[in-house]
Amino acid sequence: MSQNALVGMESSAVTVLTRAVELDTSSRFQESLICYQEGIQLLLDVLKTTKDDSKKPHYRQKIKGYMERAEQIKIRLNQEKEEGKYHEQIKITENAKGFSFEKLFKPYINEALTEVWVEDPYIRHIHQLYNLLRFCEMLLKSPCEVKTIHLLTSQDGENANQQTSALTEIQQSLKTHGITLTIDYSTTIHDREIRFNNGWIIKIGRGLDYFKKPQSRFSIGYCDYDLRECHETTVDVFHVKHTKQT
Repeated sequence: MSQNALVGMESSAVTVLTRAVELDTSSRFQESLICYQEGIQLLLDVLKTTKDDSKKPHYRQKIKGYMERAEQIKIRLNQEKEEGKYHEQIKITENAKGFSFEKLFKPYINEALTEVWVEDPYIRHIHQLYNLLRFCEMLLKSPCEVKTIHLLTSQDGENANQQTSALTEIQQSLKTHGITLTIDYSTTIHDREIRFNNGWIIKIGRGLDYFKKPQSRFSIGYCDYDLRECHETTVDVFHVKHTKQT
């Protein structure tokens, strides 16, 4: 690896870990844990690649410190989740990146997840239908055995045929993967909510439609949603145990 590439990798690690500390300080622990984990991996890659032995003790010390803090946060989050006291609020700022479905939902997905409820009034236009498809793809790749997805949305009065046709295609495609998609329509639905049968509830102000339209089909972020700019929105995550206690 060239020296410039190594410097770039180290710079990326510093940026991610600086963000981790900022989130940690703001008590945004779930987000900070993700950044700590990514930053630590980058530093490990730097440690493995560097040929300057004088720098290696410094990298090892930094990695050790960040790993200890990440482990403390992980223990705290696991304890809060077990006690049903966990509540995470994630603020997605205007034009922010790095909030793909994988990043947002995977911390709450485990082997116990088999059933999902999606309540979103706006799964009708093409880009919104693709958002649902990407969400389903994310579930398929996750460490869980989802068997049923329930969708509750509103019907598109102007393009009902397009909406129905697309949802039917998604339904049939999921069936080939052993997943049943149920589709129901409501004329009064307003709130946006995703529920997992392992107890987690994720409320997103904009539902699944929080990504901005890319500049073109061949611009960065068109395929990789981590690189896609987002609309400003708020995500609230909590457990059913928490709702029973309040």
